Amino acid sequence: MSGTAEPISPVSLTPTERGQPLRVTGFTTLLEALEYAATAATGVNFHDGRGRLDRSLTWGEVRNLARAAGQRLAAFGLARGSQVGIIAETHADFPIAFFACRFAGLTPVPLPATVHLGGQRQYVDLLGRMLQNADARVCLGSGAFSPFLDAMPGAEELLFRGSVDALLARDPADLPEPPGEGELAYIQYTSGSTRFPRGAMLTERSTLRNVYGIMNDGIFLNEHDRFCSWLPLYHDMGLVGKLIVPMVSQASIDYLGTREFAMRPRLWLRLLSENRSTISFAPPFGYELTTRRLRDGDAEGLDLSAWRVAGCGADMIRPETLERFAQAVAPAGFDPGALVPSYGMAEVSLAVSFTPPGNGMQADTIDLHGHRPPEPGEPVGRTTRFTRCGRPLPGYEVEVRDTDGSLMPERREGSIFLRTPSTMEGYYAAPEINAQVLQNGWLDTGDLGYMVDGELVITGRRKDLMIVNGRNIWPQDIEHVAEQHPGVRTTDAAAFTVEAEDGSSLLVVLLQCREQDEDVRTQMLRAIRRDIQAEFGVEARVQAVPPHSLPRTTSGKLSRSQARLDYLAEYAQQSS
Repeated sequence: MSGTAEPISPVSLTPTERGQPLRVTGFTTLLEALEYAATAATGVNFHDGRGRLDRSLTWGEVRNLARAAGQRLAAFGLARGSQVGIIAETHADFPIAFFACRFAGLTPVPLPATVHLGGQRQYVDLLGRMLQNADARVCLGSGAFSPFLDAMPGAEELLFRGSVDALLARDPADLPEPPGEGELAYIQYTSGSTRFPRGAMLTERSTLRNVYGIMNDGIFLNEHDRFCSWLPLYHDMGLVGKLIVPMVSQASIDYLGTREFAMRPRLWLRLLSENRSTISFAPPFGYELTTRRLRDGDAEGLDLSAWRVAGCGADMIRPETLERFAQAVAPAGFDPGALVPSYGMAEVSLAVSFTPPGNGMQADTIDLHGHRPPEPGEPVGRTTRFTRCGRPLPGYEVEVRDTDGSLMPERREGSIFLRTPSTMEGYYAAPEINAQVLQNGWLDTGDLGYMVDGELVITGRRKDLMIVNGRNIWPQDIEHVAEQHPGVRTTDAAAFTVEAEDGSSLLVVLLQCREQDEDVRTQMLRAIRRDIQAEFGVEARVQAVPPHSLPRTTSGKLSRSQARLDYLAEYAQQSS
């Protein structure tokens, strides 16, 4: 085992200046990195819904508990590499269970820990299907999730289901040989924004290659860095970016539960302020929600001057979202240069490109018809601002291709293909899909975008693109028009197309509506239809739906495909 970085001093100390850069390399497995992390006094800190420290473990304590739990897992006699499901709650049980699997030579499979508004039945059905899809025979989760584990389909077929404490109460067995760099480190299920979640298989080698890229060439880790996160640990940005990266870098991290963040997003800023955290990421809706919940004077009571990497990824990044956030927290000493838009996906472990810290958010304004920036003084038609997501990491190749496979020139939109040192082995038990998305070493991401000045710009998901009257229209552009109306919040709208009775494409916009006055609601829907017609030249069916009814993925993204299916099912029921 080797690691080129020297052990760093505990980052619970307040950093007074930017520390020396660290370049950590040389580990071949996550357990080697964990042994290294265990030599420092840093670790994980879990905070409750009021921001109070609930439990704290050093990396050494995580290592010791994980080894003990791994001995109990080994006693089940599972074949090497077998899958173990873990409810990825923001709880100390998760890192213990995750690394316990690696000690036992087993493959951890993080599972969603959020019971969405669909209710318990929908959640336990999803858990059961994911465990079955992963061929898992054991499922670990904190005591709070025991009722869900007991109720899910196939629960009686598991060898064990329960908490880490219950596992530790069992008899131990000898641990197998440590894992090698070519073995699977974990299976990461995608969010399922356009389909049922699929399990991306990531090896130890590919995971660490991506982690090194993130640390050394993405966020430029330094010796005083301290992480803070509310991201779900079943999502790649939470698992890799906010568990594995801090561990490998021997740094401390403060956790706030995802549900607690959603209820009190200002707690995130408070933790950042109190602990002088330097690195924290969030998807766009996290910044939007926090901005919306800030009251006048809230920012003045905070100190965010230490926050040097305010990363953003995991979904389309609207420039206005980050601009509004930076303005709202400016009184707290937040540097807008800290904004770091990025691009990545679970299929490459996590990250592909980063905007260099210090540069801030940079937008590209493009004439969608001419595929070029507007000329100075030129009358401009409809233009769109897209966020630049930075240059690819060293060794990461990006190609933007046309439908025939030819390369697209700069500022011409096409499908994004990747060839990276951290690409997944494939989706678990999905050979036909793997043959479609993995070809000659290249990964078809399913995303659309373009390159400009060597930087990557993401414009949307290929399956979300709508064609109405021969025109390509992005659903997020339609949704953005709706969200400009008073009383409509970001993520309150979902746009998609269905086939009309005459065979043409009908644009549908579902709008979560909180307005109780029927006349006001009718006027608002009529105004949104009028604005869409004026902006895009197409007619739309704008329909109000109850609050909180638009479907979400396990990572909280809007699922337009499921919204479309729900709409079609409801329409068919009404017509029958």
